[in-house]
Amino acid sequence: MQSSEKCLFPPVNIVWFKRDLRVNDHRVLAQASLSGAVLPLFVVEDELWHQPDMSARHWEFVQDCLIDLRSALHQLGQPLLVRRGRVIDVLAHFQSNYKISGLYSHEETGNAWTFERDQKVGAWCAQNAIPWYQTQQHGTQRRLTSRNGWSRSWNRYMAQPLTNAPILQPISDFSVGTIPSVADLGLSPDFCAQRQKGGRENGLERLHSFLYQRGEFYRNEMSNPLNGSTACSRISPHLAWGTVSMREVSHKVQQRQQELKNQPKQIVGRWPGALSSFLGRLHWHCHFIQKLEDEPRIEYSNLHRAYDGLRQPEPESGRLKAWENGETGLPFVDACMRSLATTGWLNFRMRAMLMAVASYHLWLDWKQPGNHLARQFTDYEPGIHWPQIQMQSGTTGINTIRIYNPIKQGYDQDPDGRFVRRWLPELVGIEDAFVHEPWKAPNARSILGKVYPEPIVDHLAAAKRAKNKIWGIRAQVGFGIAAKVISNKHGSRKSGIPMRGMQKDENCLTDQLSFKFDNNNVR
Repeated sequence: MQSSEKCLFPPVNIVWFKRDLRVNDHRVLAQASLSGAVLPLFVVEDELWHQPDMSARHWEFVQDCLIDLRSALHQLGQPLLVRRGRVIDVLAHFQSNYKISGLYSHEETGNAWTFERDQKVGAWCAQNAIPWYQTQQHGTQRRLTSRNGWSRSWNRYMAQPLTNAPILQPISDFSVGTIPSVADLGLSPDFCAQRQKGGRENGLERLHSFLYQRGEFYRNEMSNPLNGSTACSRISPHLAWGTVSMREVSHKVQQRQQELKNQPKQIVGRWPGALSSFLGRLHWHCHFIQKLEDEPRIEYSNLHRAYDGLRQPEPESGRLKAWENGETGLPFVDACMRSLATTGWLNFRMRAMLMAVASYHLWLDWKQPGNHLARQFTDYEPGIHWPQIQMQSGTTGINTIRIYNPIKQGYDQDPDGRFVRRWLPELVGIEDAFVHEPWKAPNARSILGKVYPEPIVDHLAAAKRAKNKIWGIRAQVGFGIAAKVISNKHGSRKSGIPMRGMQKDENCLTDQLSFKFDNNNVR
């Protein structure tokens, strides 16, 4: 911090930006501005960025957002200050130079590290008699006692008017600070050639083009590995880092729905169904974050404890590395993983399949594959990611077990093999008829084990073994009782969700919910 900052300043309100990198519909910023001068602050926390679920592609997206945010705040009167270090050390430094009237921030449902950090910040604020005002960020509710009425509460919150960006009182003589690079932070190289760009303007462009151009065939194309990247909204990283608010998105979707009601049927086309599906996924976005908010241990321990010890972590597992590198010998799986590495995005069905293959066919404990996918997804949202990782691994105790057949998925979602061929050029010598099962090709011996690996597992036999193990756990005495408790706490109350596997026997699964939604954030 510059020596000029040691001058005597009037009391200020610090607005701590975290996963809310915008000025529009930012209630915290507006609230703080009503109480005096505002110091907008973003703290680069090295320890956070070296957690196993964080990566360089995340930081590069955040860099884009911070540059955009700094410009927007400058236009309002006070640019963003960027500081590096522990939050309590940064706050203590400010407090030593002038009085902090209050700390303002949105509530964050992040990973375990941010949860512990917030507890430390809360203790520091209490010790220094600094009020910390935290405001709800989206549909997730803190200190929720029951899921009953959650959907109605979500609707009420989203129906509230948007908050305008406030005019800020300039505070002079501050160094705005430098936004560090990936190299500055010492992050591992993570070249993502087709990574989405951050910043509010890019988020708004993605949303508008989806609602008016790209989204009509959303329902039909969202699972397609080739067309899904265009038919899906692609606003998920912008929601994850808050360049647009969930309330803004909800308003714009409903505005578009109203516009379509006045259009001729031949123009309306398939838009109503597409927008209805998308609006439902906005609910699911917050529904899943609510799970981690209510039970933070979902990130690091099995939701249903009967699964403890079922799979053993294998840090040096060759299967794990093959899966991470797209070298399992299962073409559709490998194509999906290589596509993800290059783009930072994958549609929800393919995400679910990747995790299912890791958990069932390769029998890997979910934590390490979950961390790898978290690092790969530009739109990594902890509150959605970890509940979904557990759901796809079969450890929640309340969800239908889905052991995807990776070969069948290839035939179903990529029947002509175009997606596989795009990402696995080493299969150029394999005829189209065998692209999903190259081991059946007449020339298999000239390809497999030489330019492309043989399958590292018999997927049918592996799936059968996994099914027997998982259902063996579910048949244990008392399993259903614990599952009922989990369902009461985390299960959706929304009508129309099919309830599968209802059993009278208390030792069987009591409440299996079969969900169909995006695997990591709104698509």
